[in-house]
Amino acid sequence: MLVAAFSGWNDAGEAASGAATYLGERWGARPFATLDPEEFFDFSTTRPEIVRTPELGRQVTWPELGFAAAAVREADRDVVLLTGPEPQLRWRTFATEVVSLAQDLEIDLVVTLGALAADVAHTSPVGITGTTGVAELADRLGLAPSTYTGPTGIVGVLGDALAAADVPACSLWAAVPHYVAATRSPKATLALVERAARLVEVPVVAADLAQLAADYEVRVSQLVAEDEDLAAYVERLEAAGSRRQAETAAANPLSEASPEAFAAEVERFLRDQRGGPGPQGPPSTP
Repeated sequence: MLVAAFSGWNDAGEAASGAATYLGERWGARPFATLDPEEFFDFSTTRPEIVRTPELGRQVTWPELGFAAAAVREADRDVVLLTGPEPQLRWRTFATEVVSLAQDLEIDLVVTLGALAADVAHTSPVGITGTTGVAELADRLGLAPSTYTGPTGIVGVLGDALAAADVPACSLWAAVPHYVAATRSPKATLALVERAARLVEVPVVAADLAQLAADYEVRVSQLVAEDEDLAAYVERLEAAGSRRQAETAAANPLSEASPEAFAAEVERFLRDQRGGPGPQGPPSTP
């Protein structure tokens, strides 16, 4: 299995990149390859940084798209992780590189992770939707078919390339409260970690991340309480979320969440973003 997450627009609250990093650490993933950043980045937008090192004193570090591998013994399978900033250049070339690697390594499933700002409350359970363009995967993994059409980003392009090459792929997306979307969200990260781990059929003990998620909720609640208008708005979001949960439970008692409802929220969000910088549509990405 290959798990991919890209920081940037499709990473609200740094939840997707945080989840991939956390899984890599828990599974003991080791880097084995990188892609040449010269090929895929506009350095005037994603700039290199100067850092201090013990050996050289000061050194330029470049944006990096890297692969790491982990042997997940509990599942008796290997997992490859692809992380880094969303590339700005040569997306078709990038997608071809990833597809070639997936074929060479005989990857049986590619899972892309994402997170978007949505009209949800920080106190509510994190909504996770799983989508795919492969009917068999939708049935086997309990995912929703992809229905979104419109602007997309690297995950959409990558999903299309994987589908054309008959490499099974799906996408998991977390909803992050839009009023704190710029703040790191360990709560959304935890939700993505748990959902991705279920795909590998290996439970991940994430007590440390769960504590960070609890602290995050308390901290945001304190900030919200200081603003009467925001507090009233969050109460309305909580009420709306409770109604959606009740409706979903009544329609399907076994369902944890409604992929269709969340997909509709994603489409609304993307329509609002059109005309902005390169939005990426989760339901269009397998």
